[in-house]
Amino acid sequence: MDPLKHECGIAMIRLLKPIQFYKEKYGSYAWALKKLYLLMEKQHNRGQEGAGIGVVKLHAAPGNEYVFRERALGTQAIREIFDKIGPQLEKIKADHLSPSEVENNVPFIGEIYLGHLRYSTTGKSGMSYVHPFLRRNNWPSRNLLLCGNFNMTNVDEIFRRVVEKGQHPRIYSDTVMLLEQLGYALDRENHRVYRKYRESIPEPELTRKIEEEIDIKSVLKAAAPTWDGGFVICGATGSGDMFALRDANGIRPAYYYMDDEVVVVASERPVLQTVFNIARKDVNELPPGYAITVSAKGKTEVSNILESAKNQKCSFERIYFSRGSDADIYQERKMLGRLLVPEILEKIGNDIDHTVFSFIPNTAEVAFIGMVEGLEYHLNNLKTEKILKARDRGALTDERVKKIISQKLRIEKIAIKDIKLRTFITEGDAREELAAHVYDVTYGCVKNLEDNLVVIDDSIVRGTTLTQSILRILDRLHPKKIIVVSSSPQVRYPDCYGIDMSSLSEFAAFRAAIALLKERGMEDIITEVYNKCKEMQTLPDSEQVNCVKEIYAPFTQQEIASKMAEMLTPEGTNAEVRLIFQTLKGLHEAIPNHPGDWYFSGNYPTPGGVRIVNKAFMAFYENRSARF
Repeated sequence: MDPLKHECGIAMIRLLKPIQFYKEKYGSYAWALKKLYLLMEKQHNRGQEGAGIGVVKLHAAPGNEYVFRERALGTQAIREIFDKIGPQLEKIKADHLSPSEVENNVPFIGEIYLGHLRYSTTGKSGMSYVHPFLRRNNWPSRNLLLCGNFNMTNVDEIFRRVVEKGQHPRIYSDTVMLLEQLGYALDRENHRVYRKYRESIPEPELTRKIEEEIDIKSVLKAAAPTWDGGFVICGATGSGDMFALRDANGIRPAYYYMDDEVVVVASERPVLQTVFNIARKDVNELPPGYAITVSAKGKTEVSNILESAKNQKCSFERIYFSRGSDADIYQERKMLGRLLVPEILEKIGNDIDHTVFSFIPNTAEVAFIGMVEGLEYHLNNLKTEKILKARDRGALTDERVKKIISQKLRIEKIAIKDIKLRTFITEGDAREELAAHVYDVTYGCVKNLEDNLVVIDDSIVRGTTLTQSILRILDRLHPKKIIVVSSSPQVRYPDCYGIDMSSLSEFAAFRAAIALLKERGMEDIITEVYNKCKEMQTLPDSEQVNCVKEIYAPFTQQEIASKMAEMLTPEGTNAEVRLIFQTLKGLHEAIPNHPGDWYFSGNYPTPGGVRIVNKAFMAFYENRSARF
């Protein structure tokens, strides 16, 4: 698998009891802060470019800070953040410290906690782009902390709407646009309550009344319908309202847990199970288009905010990005491997005795287990058939039975990833030489020029890892044939909803299709698609069509797979190299509840996705780099 930068991770905690309760029951005022740390570390796979946390105190007296934020860059950002916070918490070790002293004098101990792990998907990096973002105001109910796992495909439109309101965003990014939009809606909600009571309630009681009656759901409904993209947006006000909103198609994942002590939200289910030691049934998936909100008084609701849309929950999330410890994901990945067995058997000519089966570490291991189970099922059927035939012929001797049942799969750990190696030399040939040593192989398992070698991976995206490392190192074992099996279908189209897959030319499948068009004298299709893509940019959302599908239309999946194998095989490779890919039908059979497959099919769930794939093709045709 070529490493992909992918979607961010979120974590939120809202305490529903006074902070003294957690001190008495769990032994520390920092109980929730420790839980936040664990939620973030357990989701570290979702963001290694930066991290941030935000904390809101609900009972700090005027003159004391009540909104805290800490952010850091780099793969060690979580540790750096909590190392900075640690010394500031020394006061809470004093047993005599009262809750009011904690509320007023100890930073990062409060009732609301936000955590964020970041992967940039727009090419923008630096501390200015690390979540959570903070909108300050002298009234607590107008302060807003915001973070999320998202990418908006209509940032230009959102920017225009924000500017039309008279606002002046300091940074052009989707996070800032959302912060300003929600901030504007939050201000209007403050004004609504203010106008309602300004004649009957004096200050400062009026401020308390505003904080109590703000409807955070109305704030979300005012802003969210303008967003096109995949998202889970999380936020908290300085006065105690908290929310997490999921996009109407359910593209990005969100799960929550609540009881009478706490409300928690995270990007992945097993993380909540592990950190809070709860059963799978206690964790709920946030429905698409819904928000979980907690009011300043602690009232928790799960409410519909956006109009319902077609289920487009991300299948690639299940194949690769999410933790495989989730019960459903584990079974889905096994099924992906199992469904590939018929084509594997075809490619090896059913010669199980002369085939070694393995996987490319580490994310393909579960699919490998499923593949092996499918192969064992096939082998057991063969054994049964042989025994029955021998019985019918009267030739079922003890020796014959022993010989039949002794046949088994040859399963070996062939590829071993050497995580210590770093390709620190950037010059082409030298870098490729180092890259070839990222994997080691186990020698002595493959019979020279006699055995087939089947290795399964979770996906083949760019193909650079195959070319520079895996195929080179596997060929040293001198197999007759190397068959690389992808548990996902061919990745043909860019993502625009939060995963760093924006350039068409990066995809090995796309490069293969272009090469086939040129080889077969069909270059005119490339220019025709370019012209159609340009036309699409002027049409309304209702008329958007993914023109790039026409690049692949003339070819079967097998034709593209064969061309990919040819293009990705390093010069000097002795073994015959074949590629096998999961089918779309197999994908949906294995992962029926997450049908979002735009990476493979080009069927984008929103008009913004279609616009972006057409823009990506225009950038390819014009030979320019572009990130969207």
